[in-house]
Amino acid sequence: MTHEQRAMVLALLAGSPAVAVALILLWSGDVTPKLQWTLTVVVLGFWLGGGVALREFVLRPLQILSNLLGALREGDYSIRARGARTDDALGLALFEANNLAAILREQRLGAVEATALLEEVMAEIDVAVFAFDDEQRLQLVNRAGERLLAEPADRLLGTSAAETGLAFLFDGPAHRLVDATFRVGQGRWEVHRSSFRQEGFRHSLLVISDLSRTLREEERQAWKRLVRVLRHEINNSLAPIKSLSGSLRDLLRRDPPPEDREDDIVTGLDIIGERAEALSRFMGSYARLTQLPEPDLQPVEIAALVKHAVDLETRREITIKEGPPVTIRADSDQLSQLLINLLRNAVEAVTETQGEVTVSWDTRPGFLDLRVTDGGIGVSETANLFVPFYTTKPDGSGIGLALSRQIAEAHGGTLTLQNRTGTPGCEAIVRLPLE
Repeated sequence: MTHEQRAMVLALLAGSPAVAVALILLWSGDVTPKLQWTLTVVVLGFWLGGGVALREFVLRPLQILSNLLGALREGDYSIRARGARTDDALGLALFEANNLAAILREQRLGAVEATALLEEVMAEIDVAVFAFDDEQRLQLVNRAGERLLAEPADRLLGTSAAETGLAFLFDGPAHRLVDATFRVGQGRWEVHRSSFRQEGFRHSLLVISDLSRTLREEERQAWKRLVRVLRHEINNSLAPIKSLSGSLRDLLRRDPPPEDREDDIVTGLDIIGERAEALSRFMGSYARLTQLPEPDLQPVEIAALVKHAVDLETRREITIKEGPPVTIRADSDQLSQLLINLLRNAVEAVTETQGEVTVSWDTRPGFLDLRVTDGGIGVSETANLFVPFYTTKPDGSGIGLALSRQIAEAHGGTLTLQNRTGTPGCEAIVRLPLE
């Protein structure tokens, strides 16, 4: 028996006692037969009509709820149930169903917008993205992936990893650099491989980015900077050499020769030799910067290292604020050179201000911080401090800070230089790993 039939039977049973009593009284009384049949039809009609009405009153809200839930299941969140209220059980059920429909509509709208944004981002990013199912068949590809494989998406989807030429990327580390040839050409690529699950099945995600163009651009910028520096330094030496050689040639052609010709020639040759020596020193500095050997790691006591570097600086007294006793594994020669460079810069910075130069160190979890502070005027342009051959000193080479940072990074650390806050001067911080 269905729920509708049970509701109809219960409604009729509820009214059957009253109908039975009415019919017994009607047919046992002194009433004409015509009136008896008329009243009998009326009583039975009201009884059946009341049962049908009660059945509809019980079943109609359930039908409304079922229609609303069916619409939600089909993805139609625009339907709402009438009669929703919070002061009775039926109205509360309809009220909650309407709220559920509203929430699902907002969530669906947000999901659609997020999906549209993701699709737009996937289409515009210059990184190839591929998604393969558990059978290594392509299920998703963006525009960059289409360009990488030189095929449209409708031809690629459903093909195997072997057919697309990407099967070899499923072997080896999940994150690596590869030199490979795809349909667009050969280059160096960065590959990220990960997995995810969709509908309970495992999928693989491949992200391939082209590093060749980035590396070429970085190489081009590096060459531009190098050529600019070399041209500047070479011109600084060749210009006076060219001028002096012309002057000396004219001097030798004079007839009669001037009385101080030999002195002028010696002076000019000395200047030419000086500029040639300066150019040789510059090239030696460049070679020194580019050929820094790997550090020979040995136990180094920081206190002894700092004292040795301070003793070598005789132009000014340097204050040592000792920290905790620390021994690290480092190349003592390279680390001494780093500290000497920082102390030399600090001493030269306080030449005019008569400020104080201080060396200190402390430790934090996993790191040693070595600080060199000065009371100078500070630096006005911090962006070019570590640019090789950039210097603001008349006789500076411009490699001290660049070489110092290279030494710090070779030891797995960092070097930063910044103006002090609240007081004049600069602070150089060398951060090195304790282990």
